[in-house]
Amino acid sequence: MIILFKALPMDLDQLKYPTGKFAKPEIIIPEILRNSITTISSFPSRLQQKLKSFSKEQLDMKYRPEGWTVRQVVNHCGDSHINGFIRVKLALTEDEPVIKPYLEARWAELEDSKNFPVESALKILEGTHYRWSNLLNSLTEDQWQRTFIHPESGKTITLAENTCVYAWHCNHHLGHIEIVENQL
Repeated sequence: MIILFKALPMDLDQLKYPTGKFAKPEIIIPEILRNSITTISSFPSRLQQKLKSFSKEQLDMKYRPEGWTVRQVVNHCGDSHINGFIRVKLALTEDEPVIKPYLEARWAELEDSKNFPVESALKILEGTHYRWSNLLNSLTEDQWQRTFIHPESGKTITLAENTCVYAWHCNHHLGHIEIVENQL
Protein backbone atom coordinates (compact mmCIF):
# COMPACT_ATOMS: atom_id res chain seq x y z
CA MET A 1 0.00 0.00 0.00
CA ILE A 2 1.32 3.43 -0.94
CA ILE A 3 1.18 6.10 1.71
CA LEU A 4 2.56 9.42 0.51
CA PHE A 5 2.29 12.67 2.35
CA LYS A 6 3.80 15.98 1.39
CA ALA A 7 4.13 18.53 4.15
CA LEU A 8 0.51 18.66 5.22
CA PRO A 9 -0.92 22.18 5.05
CA MET A 10 -3.77 21.27 7.40
CA ASP A 11 -3.98 20.11 10.97
CA LEU A 12 -5.43 16.69 11.76
CA ASP A 13 -8.92 18.06 12.38
CA GLN A 14 -8.90 19.75 8.94
CA LEU A 15 -7.81 16.46 7.37
CA LYS A 16 -10.59 14.59 9.16
CA TYR A 17 -13.22 17.21 8.30
CA PRO A 18 -12.10 19.00 5.13
CA THR A 19 -15.54 20.60 4.68
CA GLY A 20 -16.09 21.12 8.41
CA LYS A 21 -18.21 19.07 10.78
CA PHE A 22 -21.90 18.70 10.00
CA ALA A 23 -23.92 21.65 11.27
CA LYS A 24 -27.67 21.08 11.28
CA PRO A 25 -29.52 24.09 9.89
CA GLU A 26 -31.71 25.74 12.53
CA ILE A 27 -34.66 25.63 10.15
CA ILE A 28 -34.58 23.34 7.12
CA ILE A 29 -36.33 25.35 4.42
CA PRO A 30 -37.29 23.96 0.98
CA GLU A 31 -34.24 25.60 -0.66
CA ILE A 32 -31.90 23.73 1.70
CA LEU A 33 -33.67 20.47 0.85
CA ARG A 34 -33.47 21.18 -2.91
CA ASN A 35 -29.74 21.91 -2.60
CA SER A 36 -29.22 18.77 -0.52
CA ILE A 37 -31.05 16.62 -3.05
CA THR A 38 -28.99 18.14 -5.87
CA THR A 39 -25.81 17.29 -3.95
CA ILE A 40 -27.00 13.72 -3.39
CA SER A 41 -28.11 13.37 -7.02
CA SER A 42 -24.85 14.66 -8.47
CA PHE A 43 -22.52 12.82 -6.10
CA PRO A 44 -21.90 9.69 -8.25
CA SER A 45 -20.93 11.72 -11.33
CA ARG A 46 -18.79 14.14 -9.30
CA LEU A 47 -17.04 11.18 -7.66
CA GLN A 48 -16.49 9.40 -10.99
CA GLN A 49 -15.08 12.59 -12.49
CA LYS A 50 -12.72 13.02 -9.53
CA LEU A 51 -11.47 9.43 -9.81
CA LYS A 52 -10.85 9.45 -13.59
CA SER A 53 -7.21 10.37 -13.24
CA PHE A 54 -6.44 8.09 -10.27
CA SER A 55 -4.21 5.06 -10.83
CA LYS A 56 -4.56 1.84 -8.83
CA GLU A 57 -1.67 2.99 -6.65
CA GLN A 58 -3.27 6.38 -6.05
CA LEU A 59 -6.51 4.68 -4.98
CA ASP A 60 -4.45 3.08 -2.23
CA MET A 61 -3.18 6.40 -0.87
CA LYS A 62 -4.48 7.65 2.46
CA TYR A 63 -5.89 11.15 2.87
CA ARG A 64 -4.40 11.44 6.36
CA PRO A 65 -2.25 9.44 8.75
CA GLU A 66 -4.39 6.69 10.33
CA GLY A 67 -7.11 7.39 7.76
CA TRP A 68 -8.64 5.32 5.01
CA THR A 69 -7.36 4.96 1.47
CA VAL A 70 -9.29 6.52 -1.39
CA ARG A 71 -10.46 2.99 -2.27
CA GLN A 72 -11.85 2.53 1.26
CA VAL A 73 -13.54 5.94 1.13
CA VAL A 74 -15.31 5.10 -2.14
CA ASN A 75 -16.41 1.69 -0.88
CA HIS A 76 -17.50 3.25 2.43
CA CYS A 77 -19.69 5.70 0.52
CA GLY A 78 -21.37 2.78 -1.24
CA ASP A 79 -22.02 1.06 2.10
CA SER A 80 -23.11 4.22 3.91
CA HIS A 81 -25.39 5.51 1.20
CA ILE A 82 -27.19 2.19 0.79
CA ASN A 83 -27.88 2.40 4.52
CA GLY A 84 -28.98 6.03 4.16
CA PHE A 85 -31.45 5.16 1.40
CA ILE A 86 -32.86 2.27 3.41
CA ARG A 87 -33.32 4.55 6.44
CA VAL A 88 -35.47 6.86 4.31
CA LYS A 89 -37.61 3.96 3.16
CA LEU A 90 -37.98 2.66 6.72
CA ALA A 91 -39.05 6.09 7.98
CA LEU A 92 -41.60 6.39 5.16
CA THR A 93 -43.13 2.98 5.78
CA GLU A 94 -42.90 2.49 9.56
CA ASP A 95 -43.69 4.65 12.56
CA GLU A 96 -40.43 5.89 14.10
CA PRO A 97 -38.38 2.78 13.29
CA VAL A 98 -35.20 2.14 15.21
CA ILE A 99 -32.55 1.83 12.52
CA LYS A 100 -29.74 -0.69 12.53
CA PRO A 101 -26.40 1.04 12.88
CA TYR A 102 -23.24 -0.58 11.55
CA LEU A 103 -19.59 -0.43 12.50
CA GLU A 104 -18.31 1.51 9.49
CA ALA A 105 -14.63 1.32 10.51
CA ARG A 106 -14.85 -2.47 10.62
CA TRP A 107 -16.70 -2.58 7.30
CA ALA A 108 -13.89 -0.48 5.79
CA GLU A 109 -11.39 -3.17 6.84
CA LEU A 110 -13.23 -5.98 5.04
CA GLU A 111 -11.72 -7.36 1.84
CA ASP A 112 -14.37 -5.82 -0.43
CA SER A 113 -13.55 -2.37 0.94
CA LYS A 114 -9.77 -2.58 1.17
CA ASN A 115 -8.80 -4.45 -1.98
CA PHE A 116 -11.63 -4.64 -4.50
CA PRO A 117 -11.80 -2.30 -7.51
CA VAL A 118 -13.98 0.75 -6.92
CA GLU A 119 -16.08 0.22 -10.04
CA SER A 120 -18.70 -1.89 -8.26
CA ALA A 121 -19.08 0.74 -5.52
CA LEU A 122 -19.46 3.41 -8.21
CA LYS A 123 -22.26 1.38 -9.82
CA ILE A 124 -23.94 0.92 -6.44
CA LEU A 125 -23.73 4.66 -5.83
CA GLU A 126 -25.08 5.49 -9.29
CA GLY A 127 -28.16 3.28 -8.88
CA THR A 128 -28.74 4.11 -5.22
CA HIS A 129 -28.44 7.86 -5.73
CA TYR A 130 -30.70 7.81 -8.77
CA ARG A 131 -33.48 6.09 -6.82
CA TRP A 132 -32.76 8.00 -3.60
CA SER A 133 -32.83 11.48 -5.15
CA ASN A 134 -35.99 10.69 -7.12
CA LEU A 135 -37.69 9.41 -3.96
CA LEU A 136 -36.61 12.51 -2.03
CA ASN A 137 -37.96 14.74 -4.82
CA SER A 138 -41.36 13.09 -4.41
CA LEU A 139 -41.75 13.71 -0.67
CA THR A 140 -44.58 15.82 0.68
CA GLU A 141 -44.15 18.39 3.43
CA ASP A 142 -45.52 15.87 5.95
CA GLN A 143 -43.19 13.11 4.74
CA TRP A 144 -40.13 15.31 5.32
CA GLN A 145 -41.08 15.25 9.01
CA ARG A 146 -41.18 11.45 9.19
CA THR A 147 -38.54 10.15 11.60
CA PHE A 148 -36.35 7.26 12.59
CA ILE A 149 -34.47 6.67 15.81
CA HIS A 150 -30.73 6.13 15.89
CA PRO A 151 -30.13 3.69 18.77
CA GLU A 152 -26.53 4.74 19.46
CA SER A 153 -27.44 8.37 20.15
CA GLY A 154 -31.09 7.78 21.04
CA LYS A 155 -31.77 10.73 18.73
CA THR A 156 -34.93 11.05 16.64
CA ILE A 157 -33.96 12.22 13.15
CA THR A 158 -36.32 13.67 10.54
CA LEU A 159 -35.95 12.84 6.88
CA ALA A 160 -35.20 16.51 6.28
CA GLU A 161 -32.25 16.41 8.69
CA ASN A 162 -31.08 13.05 7.34
CA THR A 163 -31.04 14.47 3.81
CA CYS A 164 -28.86 17.37 4.97
CA VAL A 165 -26.54 14.94 6.75
CA TYR A 166 -26.04 12.83 3.63
CA ALA A 167 -25.49 15.86 1.40
CA TRP A 168 -22.76 16.88 3.85
CA HIS A 169 -21.44 13.29 3.82
CA CYS A 170 -21.07 13.39 0.02
CA ASN A 171 -19.03 16.59 0.13
CA HIS A 172 -17.11 15.47 3.21
CA HIS A 173 -15.71 12.40 1.44
CA LEU A 174 -15.11 14.25 -1.84
CA GLY A 175 -13.00 16.55 0.31
CA HIS A 176 -10.96 13.55 1.50
CA ILE A 177 -10.35 12.48 -2.09
CA GLU A 178 -9.34 16.04 -3.03
CA ILE A 179 -6.70 15.95 -0.28
CA VAL A 180 -5.10 12.96 -2.04
CA GLU A 181 -5.62 14.55 -5.46
CA ASN A 182 -3.72 17.63 -4.28
CA GLN A 183 -0.83 15.39 -3.18
CA LEU A 184 -0.39 14.05 -6.73
